[in-house]
Amino acid sequence: MQTLFSTAGAHPRDGFKRWRETLFDLGALFEQKRLDDGPFDAKIEATVIGSVAMYRVSQDAQRIETTGKMLRSWADEGAVVVTLRLAGTTTIDQDGRSSVQRPGDFVVIDQRPSVATTSAGSVSLSLELPRERLVNTLWSTRRYTALTVGSDLASAALVTTYFHELIRVQHTLSPDAAARMASIGTDLIVASIAERMAREVPRALHGTVVVQRAKAYVEAHLGDPTLDPPKLAAAVGVSLRRLQELFHAHGQHISDWIWERRLEAAAKRLTDPGVRHLPIGTLAYGCGFASQAHFSRRFKHRYGMTPSEYRTAPLLKAS
Repeated sequence: MQTLFSTAGAHPRDGFKRWRETLFDLGALFEQKRLDDGPFDAKIEATVIGSVAMYRVSQDAQRIETTGKMLRSWADEGAVVVTLRLAGTTTIDQDGRSSVQRPGDFVVIDQRPSVATTSAGSVSLSLELPRERLVNTLWSTRRYTALTVGSDLASAALVTTYFHELIRVQHTLSPDAAARMASIGTDLIVASIAERMAREVPRALHGTVVVQRAKAYVEAHLGDPTLDPPKLAAAVGVSLRRLQELFHAHGQHISDWIWERRLEAAAKRLTDPGVRHLPIGTLAYGCGFASQAHFSRRFKHRYGMTPSEYRTAPLLKAS
């Protein structure tokens, strides 16, 4: 990762002031208040893997508040921040929920007013993820902002390990491989949040959480051509009839959802310059279609043009 700023070498009385100025220059508009009087140490490192921007932040104890006025100046409204706790502790308050994160935990923070309190020696890895990826599966972020996804969950532990290793090997990855690996990491986060939400929910919300878990499973297994409603029901631990009832309650059909997500994933890959060299059949198989002919029929019915026409449309517009 590239170091953007460090208080190392700065005069002790200037460290916090320079830290605040650096964050402001980077577009991070926070109200910051120190919680002790000793020398202030901080460091921020950054990298981008695929479409995911990552920031590793080391800092001493402080209170960080984001207000509505500050949020109106935020540049990227399509992003949600997921923060992995690496060292120290943090308390997060957002959307009427308050929680504590310790090493190995992670939490979602959205672009709404929030307050964070960090301990001395705090180290975190923050990921800017596309809001759409979370909302499409888990619905409104208000359901899970400031909800600690604890390291006691195997999936949460896997998230931390995965991104640690991804950063370590990023320079060995091609742009296409980096994009795919970042996307897989995002799917892991979504699946972990869904698992956490299923733990302690009111009974009236249980059906909603089951659907969320089912959608997370679909996202993680789009390339499996054998994925169908019975297999999905077995994966989330309910009967096929029960899962059908839950999807119908939300105005959806299981099969329609699976095929829609496959088509959307295929459409995205068709316009991705990083995989333009891949044959359309290869992309179709990677999205779970058993044959290119079947893929072409469904794609044209959904988008009004063949996959090859869809792939070349952006190039024609550019010329």
